[in-house]
Amino acid sequence: MVLTEDPNSELMTRLVDSVKEISTLPECRNVSKKMHDNLVRRIKLLSPLFEELKDNNEELSEEETKGFEVLRTALDSSKELLKLVVEGSKVYQTLHRDDIADKFNRITEKIEATLSEIPYDKLNLSEEVQEQIELVHAQFKRAKGRPELQDHQLEVDLAIAQREKEPDPAVLKRLSEKLHLLTIDDLKKESLAFHELVIASGEDPGEWFEKMSSLFKKFKDYVQKANPEANCSGAEKAMIKHRSPVIPDDFRCPISLELMKDPVIVSTGQTYERYCIQKWLDAGHKTCPKTQQTLLHTALTPNYVLKSLIALWCESNGVEHPKQPGACRSKNGGSRITDCDGSAIASLLDKLANGNLEQQRSAAGELRLLAKRNADNRVCIAGAGAIPLLVELLSSTDPRTQEHAVTALLNLSINDINKGTIVNAGAIPDIVDVLKNGSMEARENAAATLFSLSVIDENKVAIGAAGAIPVLIKLLCDGTPRGKKDAATAIFNLSIYQGNKARAVKAGIVPPLMRLLKDAGGGMVDEALAILAILASHQEGKVAIGQADPIPVLMEVISTGSPRNRENAAAILWSLCTIDSQQLKLARQFGAEEALKELSESGTDRAKRKAGSILELLQRADMTETQSRI
Repeated sequence: MVLTEDPNSELMTRLVDSVKEISTLPECRNVSKKMHDNLVRRIKLLSPLFEELKDNNEELSEEETKGFEVLRTALDSSKELLKLVVEGSKVYQTLHRDDIADKFNRITEKIEATLSEIPYDKLNLSEEVQEQIELVHAQFKRAKGRPELQDHQLEVDLAIAQREKEPDPAVLKRLSEKLHLLTIDDLKKESLAFHELVIASGEDPGEWFEKMSSLFKKFKDYVQKANPEANCSGAEKAMIKHRSPVIPDDFRCPISLELMKDPVIVSTGQTYERYCIQKWLDAGHKTCPKTQQTLLHTALTPNYVLKSLIALWCESNGVEHPKQPGACRSKNGGSRITDCDGSAIASLLDKLANGNLEQQRSAAGELRLLAKRNADNRVCIAGAGAIPLLVELLSSTDPRTQEHAVTALLNLSINDINKGTIVNAGAIPDIVDVLKNGSMEARENAAATLFSLSVIDENKVAIGAAGAIPVLIKLLCDGTPRGKKDAATAIFNLSIYQGNKARAVKAGIVPPLMRLLKDAGGGMVDEALAILAILASHQEGKVAIGQADPIPVLMEVISTGSPRNRENAAAILWSLCTIDSQQLKLARQFGAEEALKELSESGTDRAKRKAGSILELLQRADMTETQSRI
C-alpha cells in the first residue's frame, strides 16, 4: 500500500517551508531595510502556528483550508518582494522608494486580511501559540496603511546628488552608506542588478535609465577617490604585492575567459565580450553559451556600467586597460590569435624534451610567461602536449627549472580541462615533492597549484592521499607571508573533504593554527579561523581544538573581530560546547553571555544562529544546575 501525506499536513509543511525560506534570505542593506526587516520579523512569528498544526495533524474545515491556502500565496508573494529588494538595484529602489513602500503595504494588507478570515481561535492550539498569533495579527493590523517615516536627509541628499554635476563628498558619503555602496564589489553587484533590471523591463528604459546611470557614476567616482583600496580585501592586497592582480571572474568573458574590452548583454542577462558572442551567434547558435537557455532575441546591449568598473579596476591595479578586440579575434577569419604560433610552441617543447639544462630552463620560463598571459595560450600550450614534459621537469635537479615548471603548471591549471590533464599526467606526487623539497618560490607555487587542482572534488581525495597536508602545514609554519597564504588556502579547500579533516588533525595542524590566531599582527587570523571552523565540524577536530585552550581567544574575536571572524569564532565555540560542558563553563567565565547576546543582535545571519544556540546551551546548563541544587 502506498502511503500519501495528509493534505492538511502537506499544506502546513509548505507553510513552514515558506517561513524558513523567508527567514534565510540574505540581509537587506539598502533604503528598504526597515520595511524588509519588519515584514520578515512578523512572518517568522507565524511559524509556531504552522508547526503546531502540522504536529497535531488536526483536520481542517474547508473554510480553514482555503484561508491557509490564501495565506500561503501571500507568503509566496512576500518572498518574491523580499528577494527583489535584497537582490535588486539599490539605486533604482532609492529613486522609486514610494513604489516599493506601496508594495510592502499591499503585502501587509493581504496577510492581515487573510489572518482575519482564519478562525485560529477555534483551532486546537496551545495557549502560548494562541497568544503569539493574536499578537502578530495585531502587529499586521497596526502596520496596515501606516506610512513609513520619511528620511528627510535622504530626500535632500538625493536631490543634490541628482542635480549637481559634482556633489559635495559629504552628500555622496551619506548616500553611499545608506545604500551600502562602499566598495568596488558593492558596485559590481549593483551593476549586474541594474542591467538585469533593464533587460527585465523589456522596453526602452528612457529617462530613469539616464538618471540611474548618472547617479551610479557619481557613486563610483566617490568610492574611487574616498577609498582607493576598497577594491580588495586584505588578503588580496597582500597577494597583489607578490603577483599580478587576479582578474575578477565578473570581468572575464565566459567564452574567452579574458578581461572584457567591450562587454555586452544578451537576452538571458549574461554579459560577454562583444566579438566573442557575435562570433557565437554568427555560427548559427540560438542559445546562451553559459546558461544554455534559448535566446529570446539576438540584440546585444552595451554594458556601460561594467565597462566603467573594468576601467576603474585596471586603473586601481596598474593594469593597462585593453583597447583592442579580445582574444577571440581571428586573422582573416581563421583560427584565434595567440601570442605563440604552433611552430614556436613546438620549438619550446623540443627544448623541454631534448635540450640541455640551460635550454630546458629557458623554455620552461617562456612557457610559464605565455601560460600566464591569456586563455588562448593556455589552451594552445596544453594542446601541443606540454603538460607531461613540464611534469617531468618537476624532478629537475636545477632549482630554477623546477620553479618554472611548477609555475607553468599553475598557470595552465587555470583552465579546467587542463586541470584534468595535469592530474592524469601523474603530477600530484611530484608537486607534493616540490612542496617538500623545492626552493621557497617553488614551494609557494606548488601550494597554489594544489589549491587550483583541488577545486575539482575528486582531486581533493588524491591530493590528500599523496601526503600533501603535512607538507602544507610545514609551509604554513615556516613560509613567507605569501607562502603561508598559499598553504592556508590549499588546506582550507582540501579540508572540505571529510577524510582530509582527519589527516590535517593527525598531522598536527591545530597548534600552529592557534598560534596564528593569537598573533593579531601576523595577518593570518582570518585564514586560521576559517580552517578551524571547518575542522570543528569533525569529531577529532573538536577534540584537538578543545585541548588547545581556545576559549580566551575565541571570546576575544567574538567581542572585537570582523563580522566574518566573529561568525567563524561562534561556529567553533558552538561545536566545542556541544560535546564538552567544561568549554561552556569556561566560555561563561570569559563573558560569553554578554558577547553572544550582542552577536545575536548585530552579527551575520549564521553568527546570530550560532550565538542563539550557545545561549540556549547556557540557559539549559543553568536550569540543570538549579534542579540539581533542589
